[in-house]
Amino acid sequence: MITTLIVIGIIAILVIWVISVQRNLISKEELCKNSMSQIGVQMSSRWDALTALADLIKSYDEHEYKSLKDVIAQRTSITGSSSAADANIQETILTDAMRRIAVVVEQYPNLKANEMYVKTMDSVNLYENQVRMSRMVYNDSVTNYNRLIRQIPSNIVASLFGFRSKDYLEENQAKAEMPSMRK
Repeated sequence: MITTLIVIGIIAILVIWVISVQRNLISKEELCKNSMSQIGVQMSSRWDALTALADLIKSYDEHEYKSLKDVIAQRTSITGSSSAADANIQETILTDAMRRIAVVVEQYPNLKANEMYVKTMDSVNLYENQVRMSRMVYNDSVTNYNRLIRQIPSNIVASLFGFRSKDYLEENQAKAEMPSMRK
């Protein structure tokens, strides 16, 4: 009788522990999804600002405007279920578009002095900083999540319930070489 109660008690403790770890894993995974979703929101704002810049460029250079519109057409939404690779691809496309805009701006100095250009670039820079912060939050969330699914004993529960490690967002090296578009 006492042995049965001890066994039941141990099983109950194990079940409670498994439930607790599984809930913690879900919580960490949801934080990762939320962080990726925030990146998507900020990237969407940057795409909108980029579209406004493309429309502004139209009056200066029709060919470059069409090229930028083609680049903008490659835009895809980043959601909570997007991967780090998806976000990195969109970041690369955005960087390429910004590089193209920088070339046009250098060719047309009066564009750089245009008040609408200055305001839009201020917005782009604001969104850029917000994306940078969101990327840091995402990578921190992934660190916490990955650590939890790799540590003993929670890794046992993680493998039982199919939790897999997540990739980190990589720093876009092309951005380090991007020229400034400020006047």
